[in-house]
Formats: sequence, structure tokens, C-alpha cells
Amino acid sequence: MKCKYIIWFSAMIVGLSFSSCSENLLEEITELNLDQALSPTELTAQVVNRTNVRLNWRRVSNADSYVIEIFDNPEFSGTATKSIEGVTFDELPYTIEGLFGETIFSVRVGAVGEDLKNSKWITTTFETGIEQIFTEFDPETLTEESATLNWPAGEVATSVVLMPGDIEHVVTSADVAAGATTITGLSSDVTYTATLMNGNKRRGELNFTTLLGGEGVTKVAAGDNLAAMIAAAADGSVFAIEPGTYVINDKIEINKNISVRGYKPHKKPVIQGAIFRVTKNAALTLRDLSLDGTGGGSDQTVVYNEDLDSPYGAFLMQNCEVKKYVKGIFYVNKKARIPSVTFTNNLIHDIECNEGDFIDFRKGIADEFIFVDNTVYNSAAARDLFRMDAGGSDNFGSVESKITITQNTFYNTINNNGKRYLYIRLANNSISFTKNLIVASEGYYANQSATNITELSGNNYHNAPNFTASSVSNAKNDTGNYTSLNPEFTNPEQGDFTVNNLDLKLNGIGAARWR
Repeated sequence: MKCKYIIWFSAMIVGLSFSSCSENLLEEITELNLDQALSPTELTAQVVNRTNVRLNWRRVSNADSYVIEIFDNPEFSGTATKSIEGVTFDELPYTIEGLFGETIFSVRVGAVGEDLKNSKWITTTFETGIEQIFTEFDPETLTEESATLNWPAGEVATSVVLMPGDIEHVVTSADVAAGATTITGLSSDVTYTATLMNGNKRRGELNFTTLLGGEGVTKVAAGDNLAAMIAAAADGSVFAIEPGTYVINDKIEINKNISVRGYKPHKKPVIQGAIFRVTKNAALTLRDLSLDGTGGGSDQTVVYNEDLDSPYGAFLMQNCEVKKYVKGIFYVNKKARIPSVTFTNNLIHDIECNEGDFIDFRKGIADEFIFVDNTVYNSAAARDLFRMDAGGSDNFGSVESKITITQNTFYNTINNNGKRYLYIRLANNSISFTKNLIVASEGYYANQSATNITELSGNNYHNAPNFTASSVSNAKNDTGNYTSLNPEFTNPEQGDFTVNNLDLKLNGIGAARWR
């Protein structure tokens, strides 16, 4: 009995001791005073415009400000390349400009608090891009075999290296003084990458494309009958159309492989009222043109117009402006198999889509459909955007259509919450829809079981609620990796979709021309 009493008394004393410790410990935590600021966390560094860096980190509770130091070595030795004090959290993300190009930098950030020691550093690294001292390229300097490049007068350079061809052009002292050099002996219709060098150091880089010319190219001048010239052309003909307005207001029969291109891409010729009707297995390229549907009647821009068992040639529309077509821009209501249909870097607007969908396959099919880096606005008010009916699979059952729609800007496209961006009913299809910017749309993705979206990621929706939360029966909503940021367009009502939201720009969302 005495033993039990001793055990009980001992347990009570221990319990009281623990209770007392807990109370003391709680008192210590609630009254905890540090003599050093806590370290920031989750430091990120994003390179902006080649030689600037955008820094961000998590807030520290006992910090009044932060200090940033950037070094060109991993040991943080010597004198800092940049040192900034007094940065407040409200200034984040914080951008530092004017760093050296093509350099691996180490950055560290510390917190500063009143009457506290500075925190321990948090660090990361980043690498800047090529320095860019080239000024904006002047396309008026282009010919079929030459181009003039400019940079600030007096900035030192020794050569320009051009690819393809690994061409080295020597920069003279006179060129340096003038900040300009003219390169000759180039090939026509070639896209060159020019790199400005100072010894082994790169100081700038830009791309340009020489004008279209050479054997097999037919020049078309204002006043020429373009439709008649195409009708009389040989298979494989390439037409280089001079700036001006060409009123067609009729159908142009494409019954052979034809390429119709603007001679000066920065001064696109206006082809008004033309409907391109494709037959006889023809391939068609439309490039560097302004296609205006005014006067063309109620029709689409391109119409496939003949039933065929054998495939047509490839279709390409590149760097064109397309506007004011009533039904849509591409129509395939025939038994037509097209191995490749590509739309890239086009500006497409005011396509009413009355009695037709924007892209409209009824009985035909594309082995590969690519819609990349385009801008579409004020279009398809009450129709579907990409329509591919089961008739294409009925006619070409062995074909799996691979559909890629990426890095496009869509604004005010579909204003009906019952219409779809992807009305795909082919028996065999796979759809990749990535990094697109969708703004001001009532549409939604799809509600057809045949619509096979294999990749849906990196898209941004602003004032476009139904792409993530459509209540339509069987709707396919984006439930994964997406954002809903305001792109802060410069002037969308006037067709200026320049993105001012830095996160969207850095992540490559939407058409490149606006980033």
C-alpha cells in the first residue's frame, strides 16, 4: 500500500513538472524575440529582354526591407556587379537592368529589420542572353540579295556572321562610326540569322528574310490580271505580288500547285474579293498577303471543290491578314484528304461565320492540322471555331488527324455559350491545345465524346469563364495547368493586342507578335 502511494505521488510531481514546463515553454514562444531577421525563401530569377533579371521571393515577417547583391562568380567574391539596398516587398517582383550578356550570375538576397542583424543570404543563379545592340530592322533596306543592319553609332563590332551558310561579313571602322553595314551576295527568299560580333563576343542578333526572286518567280504588278495569270500558269508557279490593291470579286481556280506571295512582306498586297477554289490534287501556299473578303459574296476564303480518292497537296497560309469573309476561312465539304494544313503567324479578324464555321471540315480530313502563332479576333460570333465532322473519317477511315493549336491569341471570338472551340467529331483524332490566350469569349471547349484532347496546358483565360467551368452537359473543362491573368492589352478595340502582363510574356502565352 505504501509502495502504491509513493508511485502515485511521484507521478503527480512529474505531471506538475511537465505542466509547468509547458506553461513556461508557451510563455517563451509567445514572447520570442529574435536578434536577427529571418531569411527570405523561394527566390526566383527570370531573365527578361536578354540582359535584365526579374527577382521574386516570399515575404519575411520581421523584415523592413531587403538587400540584393549580384556577382559574376559562384563564390560571391570580389566587388558585386550590382548592389541594391532598401528594396521593399511592395516593389516585388523587382527587375534589375543592364547586366552583361551571356554571363552566368549568382544573386543573393537578405532581409533587413529594425534593430536586427541582417538575415542569412538566400541565393540562386541565372544566365543572361545575348546582348542586343541591333536597332529595329528596316525592311525597306531589303533586296533579293542584300540587307542593311544598324546599331548605335560608335558601338564596337568586328563582323557579322550569318546563318545559314556560315557567312562572315567584316565590319569596317567606317561601319562602326556610322553604326550600319550593308551585306551583299545573299540568296533570295532566305531567312537569315545575323549575329553581330566583337571578336568572340556576341553583341546582337536578329532575323531577316531577303525578298522573293529568281528563276521560276513571276512578278505581278498593280493593274495585272492576277486571276488570269494564275489560270495560265504552269504547275509549280510562284507569284510575287507587288504592293497595291488587286480587285478580284470572283473565284480563282487552283488546279495545279501554286504559291501566291507578297513581294514585300511589310507592304502586303491587298487581294480583294478572291475565293480560292482548290481542285485536282493541287497544293496551295498563301503568304504575305492581305486577303479582304469584301465583294467576294457569301463564301469562305479557301474552298476545296472536288471529290478525290488520292490526296491533295499541302496547304499553307503564313503571315497573312484575312478579314471580312462571310462564312469562314477554310471549307472542305468534299471527299478531300489533305496531308498537311498549316496556318501560322496570321492576323484574322471580322470573319462573320454566317452559315459556316471558322475552320470547317465536313467530308474531308487533314492528316496534320497546325494552327500556331495566329491572332483571331471579332470572329465566329455564333458558330463553332474548329469544326471537323465525322464525314472525314467515313471517307478516309485509316487517317488519324493530328491537330495542334498552340500559342495563338483569341479575342472576342465566339459570343455564344453553346458554341465550341473544338467541335471535332472525327473517329480518330488527337488534339494538343497549349499556351493559347483566350480573352472575352462565351464559348467553351467541347462536349462531343469523339473529341480527343490529349494535351491541354499552359492556356490563359480572361473574361472567358466557360473554358474552365462550362455547365453544358458533357462539357470538357480545363481542370489542370492554366492561368486567368489579365493580359493588359494595349488597345484591343483598335486591334493592338500587345501584352503588358509580364508573366504571360515570360511564359510565352499567345501569339509572338504581341509579346
